Amino acid sequence: VQLQASGGGLVQAGGSLRLSCAASGGTFGIYNMGWFRQAPGKEREFVATINWRGDSTVYEDSAKGRFTISRDNAKNTVYLQMDSLKPEDTAIYYCAAVMRMRGLVTTQGAYDYWGRGTLVTVSS
Repeated sequence: VQLQASGGGLVQAGGSLRLSCAASGGTFGIYNMGWFRQAPGKEREFVATINWRGDSTVYEDSAKGRFTISRDNAKNTVYLQMDSLKPEDTAIYYCAAVMRMRGLVTTQGAYDYWGRGTLVTVSS
């Protein structure tokens, strides 16, 4: 499956962005989906994941209460709504897919497919 992330950009602290990740070339519904991010000079880290039905999610602590992951299986798309953005959210954001039989996983090594990433810059 191919993944294409979009929706990144420059936003002021306190603002919002919605990232999208469109999947093609596979059966979207057999995958749980995740968002990861990599800040300059840092390792890539987990942000959020959602199961194939869209009714179960897991968030990294700093994302809880500010970010919302969702999916539309009819559109083969997963979203990451990001509110109350902070400068430390500045990163390249990647979407990824993992076979749903593996459950909700937060480790990047478990994911099977990755998109190219979209840059989010939050100014102070």
